[in-house]
Amino acid sequence: MSIKAEYIWIDGTQPTAKLRSKTRILSDGSELPRWGFDGSSTNQAEGHSSDLVLEPVFSCPDPIRGGDHLLVLCEVLNTDLTPHSSNTRALLRPVAERFADQEPIFGIEQEYTFLKGDRPLGFPEGGGFPAPQADYYCGVGADAIFGREIVEKHLDLCLAAGLGLSGINAEVMPGQWEFQVGALAPLVVSDHMWVARWLLHRTAEEFGVTASLDAKPAKGDWNGAGAHTNFSTRAMREGYDAIITACEALGLDDKPLEHVRQYGTGIEDRLTGAHETAPWDAYSYGASDRGASVRIPWQVEVEKKGYIEDRRPNANVDPYVVTRLMVDTCCTELARREQI
Repeated sequence: MSIKAEYIWIDGTQPTAKLRSKTRILSDGSELPRWGFDGSSTNQAEGHSSDLVLEPVFSCPDPIRGGDHLLVLCEVLNTDLTPHSSNTRALLRPVAERFADQEPIFGIEQEYTFLKGDRPLGFPEGGGFPAPQADYYCGVGADAIFGREIVEKHLDLCLAAGLGLSGINAEVMPGQWEFQVGALAPLVVSDHMWVARWLLHRTAEEFGVTASLDAKPAKGDWNGAGAHTNFSTRAMREGYDAIITACEALGLDDKPLEHVRQYGTGIEDRLTGAHETAPWDAYSYGASDRGASVRIPWQVEVEKKGYIEDRRPNANVDPYVVTRLMVDTCCTELARREQI
């Protein structure tokens, strides 16, 4: 018997990478082989030397095709089998391995916006604007909710694929939604997020709608779209001192700018200090404060253990990048404090 294996990879488009995929027919039960592709068509190579390699790193059932068919997430390699310059997963791997003994885990909240043409779903088709933000967040009813059938189908597909989704909700702007992945280890949460994004685009495609990860899909008095990143280590899950150490580590020296510069395209448009954000060029942390860069959830402050939420990453952030930065910054400082 033959199966269809959908090979998925992240391209070299700048400033925000896109997902690509193609189908390979394999014998059922066979190992997933490396495969090649034309990097000159994905902004990853020049035409005179365009061959690149797809290295399977994660696979799961294909919930769209069903049966024994597979989705296969790949790293991009050069033909000498070294990581391609666009391969951010390869940069995360050694950092995750170095701090594995601290048991870092992440939960990422992926916001996104459905667009019909160039306007968010739920915005009047002839122009103008809907009612101001008020009734859309976690709302119900046809006057507040737009695209629920796409969201529900996407959720079912992700669960059928075995991805670690932990919830969904409508967000504060019409046509804006969120799904959450985790809590999982750095490489796992990032792999699951990329496949969940592919399934989101693929599901929306069937409805003639675009799923946008733009950080500010509607200009004006509307919330942007982020990827709030929840993070903890074993020490943070056991005590409050480690929580404070992690928060302070993210604010040390040039760390705030180092992070926000890699937290996604359009960060200045979204992190304005309004709409539940801190200014992009100022760092702060606080309990229950959605206007801070990093929030300590109220139950964490009460129980004196748990996790923190970095509210700065954009919806279009690369999960391999944000998890690498947070593990490297926080775990380095936590290790240093343990040695004092």
